[in-house]
Amino acid sequence: MYKKLVLATLAILAIVYGSYAQEYKNEFGFKNDNDAYLWYGQDRYYTNGLFVYFRRAMKLPENEAMDIEKATYEISVGQKMYNPLSGYRPDPATHDRPFAGYLYGGFKVGLFHKNESIVKIGLDVGTVGPNALGREAQDLLHSIVGFYKVQGWDYQIANDFAVNANVQYAKLLHRSNDNVLDFTLDSYANLGTTYNGAGVGVVFRAGDINQLFNSVHYNGSISNGSISNGSKAEKLKKREFYFYAKPQLNYVAYDATVQGSLLYDTYSPVTFGVKPLVFSQTLGFNYSSPRFTIDYSLIFLSKEIKSNAKAHQYGSISMYYRFN
Repeated sequence: MYKKLVLATLAILAIVYGSYAQEYKNEFGFKNDNDAYLWYGQDRYYTNGLFVYFRRAMKLPENEAMDIEKATYEISVGQKMYNPLSGYRPDPATHDRPFAGYLYGGFKVGLFHKNESIVKIGLDVGTVGPNALGREAQDLLHSIVGFYKVQGWDYQIANDFAVNANVQYAKLLHRSNDNVLDFTLDSYANLGTTYNGAGVGVVFRAGDINQLFNSVHYNGSISNGSISNGSKAEKLKKREFYFYAKPQLNYVAYDATVQGSLLYDTYSPVTFGVKPLVFSQTLGFNYSSPRFTIDYSLIFLSKEIKSNAKAHQYGSISMYYRFN
């Protein structure tokens, strides 16, 4: 009995040690946005988003002159659902935001530089309107959790082809000498038929944090290849556990889920204009082991729509698993 206990303990220690020593090339997981995560019964505007991701670190040549620490690619599928102040709005005269669905598939490449700057470039292709299955998804979600019956999707944004290019640039501004807090410039731009706009903000992190090219915050925890001489690839922390905040100013040029089709003269029964400047504030916590990540955040937005619509808030939960 004693020998079995010792062997079992050694096996567990071996697994734990292996998980620390192992570098993983692949990451799979999901993110869910929902205003229900605010825990006070709100069900308005951007009411649900579900995204599934697969990421893989690409093999890079061992060249000390390269300024690229690692490169990754990402394949994603996502759906967003929008409704007015409530999902029960059978009278279109009471809508302060259109019902709308957005369904897409995406591909993205990320380049992580040794100076802790990051560039990500992606392309999303999909649809806005009834073909995005927003009504069906919300009906299913409400029936599963026992919410009220949804009404009002008859007046949703019309079908439209959706194609969007997106780019993100992040650069470390400062990290403390004890590696427990840092500040990062974070910016993005979208161009296409669904979302047009740009934004810039600053990410503040405090706790057990890694370099940007190794951090789960920018999906940099996967790796493929040996650590070359002069590389900073060795992680500062085996596990990350930190608080983060991200104030950001967003410029909105066009939003097809609010304004309808950008290119075609299709008829959407309810549309509104958008506020060109929207301020957002994100507050969250992240815990990551070598294999697993769980992230919880709250997002607060200033008023987005030229209607009686109020400011909006929602929560987000992400979970990821890494493997070879």
